[in-house]
Amino acid sequence: MYPVTKVGRKCNQTKGTFKRRIVSKWNGTSNTLPDSRVIKPFSVLCTSEEKPAAMLQNPVFVESFIVFIIVLSVHAVIWNTFSWCTLALAVQAYYVQHKWDRLLKSGNAVFQYRTAYSSGLLPASVVLPLLGIVLKERWAMVGNVQFERFCVVCSAAGMAIALFISLLGLGLTKPLPTNTSIVYGFATCAIMYALKHTLSVSEVIEILEVLLIFVYLSLIVLYIMPRSFTPGEVMLFLSGLSIVTNQLIKRSLSFGDGHYDPLASFLLVIVVGTALLGLVFTILYCFVDSNTWVSSLIFHVTTVIFGSGTMALWFYRLTRNHLFAWLLNFLTSTRTRIYLLSYWITLAFLASLIVFHQNCKQSSGSKEYKASTAMRKSFHIVIVATYIPGLIYDRPLLYVAAVVCFAAFVLLEYIRHFRIKPLGMVLSPMLATFLDERDSGPLILAHIYLLLGLTLPVWLFPGVFAPQSVFPGEVALAPYAGVLAVGIGDAMASVIGSTMGEVRWPGTKKTFEGTATSVFAQIIAVALILIFDKTVSLNGSYTWIVGSIVIVSLLEAYTNQIDNLLLPLYLFLMLMV
Repeated sequence: MYPVTKVGRKCNQTKGTFKRRIVSKWNGTSNTLPDSRVIKPFSVLCTSEEKPAAMLQNPVFVESFIVFIIVLSVHAVIWNTFSWCTLALAVQAYYVQHKWDRLLKSGNAVFQYRTAYSSGLLPASVVLPLLGIVLKERWAMVGNVQFERFCVVCSAAGMAIALFISLLGLGLTKPLPTNTSIVYGFATCAIMYALKHTLSVSEVIEILEVLLIFVYLSLIVLYIMPRSFTPGEVMLFLSGLSIVTNQLIKRSLSFGDGHYDPLASFLLVIVVGTALLGLVFTILYCFVDSNTWVSSLIFHVTTVIFGSGTMALWFYRLTRNHLFAWLLNFLTSTRTRIYLLSYWITLAFLASLIVFHQNCKQSSGSKEYKASTAMRKSFHIVIVATYIPGLIYDRPLLYVAAVVCFAAFVLLEYIRHFRIKPLGMVLSPMLATFLDERDSGPLILAHIYLLLGLTLPVWLFPGVFAPQSVFPGEVALAPYAGVLAVGIGDAMASVIGSTMGEVRWPGTKKTFEGTATSVFAQIIAVALILIFDKTVSLNGSYTWIVGSIVIVSLLEAYTNQIDNLLLPLYLFLMLMV
């Protein structure tokens, strides 16, 4: 065969096919590729019947479809000025999400995010606006105008943060996507028009403050904690932290007497205080070796001073109560609370025994030992057994105890991450046994996510600050959203799906058997809650509750975000409608 000295390639599209023409110097003939080598576009490869099937194979599309169902379901019941805004926000987030996915795959997203097949922008974008809309209606029923306007601000702040993240994704995409930019522009104009006629000047300033705090927190968190979050998880996590921080600053700068509720103030002070403490240690250990006894002494002394000094003074500024005296009096004020605390300490001891038992297996076995799915989900059983009595008998106590546990978990993670002696080097191998593929960054956050997933519905439920009699019976089920979605549903889906599941949902590793078991387990749990909690009554809303459980269970099957955070929030807002 003569050597080919000139090869020219030209692609012509003829009746939906691409042909490659090879021009030879010697014979001047053109050879068409055989039929087996013909490259066909997607529209030719997929028939009209195959296109829906191909879309169902894409878990990102199915996840987005489920989120749109939730958005439309909420607005079918509650329709106000922000409804059009939320729909426009969801549409633009769906388009921009694909741009973020490409940025993550190409490595052009500036910061290092957690590896996932989806950025999770759409599920995270609509959570805070929907929560604000739903809670606004409930506070309006109570007649509390202050909290009602606060929910409006939260909803608008969530929209502003989502638009900022979308704008960042469009700005990083090269070349600039024209169609997506047009959709983003229309959505932004609609949202800005609605906010202009809804918010006061002071509320607009507050939203800008939240957005500014979010930007600074994002820069700090993504820099010091690479590969720990997806863009959607960053938005979901830091949106809440930004609102909490702004509220604490706003209340601290008020010049009135301390008249704020101690429960809410305790939450604000502890959450922001632990975050600030982590920032202080991060800066400190950039210059000092943390793996020494001197650094350990500095850590513990700083923690004690910050807790007993700064946090206590902050709490006193808001409530005119001494922090530790109020906390001790609150925890021991009734005999029921003492019994509950004793019961919870026993469960904590049991969970510690499980951890030690698994680490004994690791030390005696191979170095690559990992706890099984059933063993990891056993903590869900422990935490469900912890939350159910608190929800039934004393929700304010559960509210405060969850704040204390959150602070303890965060401090233990600081000790592990910075390798503070003597526990720092011990905690890492103990927790490494229970890691999964989502703990790919420098931090181990699975246990904190689990705690937040069950606690957020308790913290968000208005019944803690208002008489429960003002809410319908089915709404009283909302604080159980974390227990149902994560404690029971997610645990049963994982255990049954990994052991007996055979039929997989298209495009995912999740199984139909696991999802079905999750739905039935949650329905049985609702029936048991109706028996033991007399404040809950469905009043004929069985269809809505079962439908909400089914939709959230399907979302669990298709999402690759942190389901311990996402699922309870979606189930909570569905039950609050």
